[in-house]
Amino acid sequence: MNPSVSNPLSQWRKTSLIGKSVGLLSNWHHTSYLLQYSDAIASMLVCILLILAPFSSTTFIGVMLLAISSFWLLLTIAETNPNQITSIHLWIFFYWLASIISTAFSPLKTASFSGLVKFSLYLVFFALCARIFKHKKLLEWIATTYLLISLIVSGYGIRQKIIGVTPLATWTDTTLQTADLTRVYSYLGNPNLLGGYLLPAVALGLGALIMWKTLPQKALALVIVVTNITCIYFTGSRGAWLALIALLFTFLLGLNYWWAEYLSPFWRKWLVPIILGIFSLFIITAIILVEPLRLRILSMFSWRGDSSNNFRINVWYAVFQMMRDYPITGIGLGNQVFNQIYPLYMKTNFTALSSYSIFLEIPLETGIIGITFFMGILVSVLKRAMAEIKIFKEANNTMGIWIIASLAALVGLATQGVFDTVWFRPQINTLWWLLIGIIAAYPLKAMDNRKIDN
Repeated sequence: MNPSVSNPLSQWRKTSLIGKSVGLLSNWHHTSYLLQYSDAIASMLVCILLILAPFSSTTFIGVMLLAISSFWLLLTIAETNPNQITSIHLWIFFYWLASIISTAFSPLKTASFSGLVKFSLYLVFFALCARIFKHKKLLEWIATTYLLISLIVSGYGIRQKIIGVTPLATWTDTTLQTADLTRVYSYLGNPNLLGGYLLPAVALGLGALIMWKTLPQKALALVIVVTNITCIYFTGSRGAWLALIALLFTFLLGLNYWWAEYLSPFWRKWLVPIILGIFSLFIITAIILVEPLRLRILSMFSWRGDSSNNFRINVWYAVFQMMRDYPITGIGLGNQVFNQIYPLYMKTNFTALSSYSIFLEIPLETGIIGITFFMGILVSVLKRAMAEIKIFKEANNTMGIWIIASLAALVGLATQGVFDTVWFRPQINTLWWLLIGIIAAYPLKAMDNRKIDN
């Protein structure tokens, strides 16, 4: 392990009350029948959450996260190997501290504290995922559960497209030719939310297509990928479409590196450009021939000519004014704080529930301090994922494919997050931290010594 990381952490554990509590009941771990199967139980809890999330209320998801957090706390107190930490954990810890500071200086402390509690539950969920995903079989078990549920969700979304479905809100500009476009939302109630929920399923489905062994398994993986991509298209979510392109491009780059040694010098150099050229030609042809797609794509560049664009621009203008008044620590966490402060800045008739960009919402909530640590998380995840892919490739360990898929999914979600804040909804936020948990599952010492569970 890198001494610069381990020494401060070791000192903190020796001197802080929280640090001393880690492993406090470690002797009990060896004698407890329950804790002998702790990782399997944790995996079951994660699977239950993934199974029920698309069909449940946010309140129920919160109850599940609370149960998961309680179990993680139990495991932490009974920890026998306390050095399971990466640079990602540290950046997330600092981001959490920034959120506490933001809450302390928030003009609406009670509302912000509620947001802080919810945010903390997501981080504990990450910590539990990072703990159990070092076991490849548990990772595959959980990934398979999510993929099967995503197939049900996307299948129902496609059915909505076939039979036609009444929108639950005004999701298209009523003054444009796309006003009658059917945008599916499946069980999630919102097409943008549905698109974001299915993005990781595409990436993990591609990983499963490579990883799963038998022909029926590969056929199932292919069905999952095609069905989810089709449903994402039917959502009509422009942010999800852009995110899907970013996701596929990232996955392609990862596979090109993974299989580079099997390619001739020509294909090693030109495979990615050729595939991108074919894909671009396909997209251009589809835009020319499919009118609804063409109109929806062109609306991205109409600036204020599209009501959705115009709405976001006005909200962003108000958000920048809010950030100007709360630059260092932000306004505090959660939509309750936003809903009470935003009306003081909004332009008439442009009410909003969020800033419609996670890269504006985070600095608005936690200020310069928070966005700095959040960007540190992203950089740390990228660097670590690239290092792990290299190590797994050298070790001939197929876990690297899951890392590539996880990184591609994160890139996709972050891309959608530039233009929307469905990322904050629990159905997607849990997936975000689960994906980061996959990448953070291996502690530095294990990675450096190539002690990798195959």
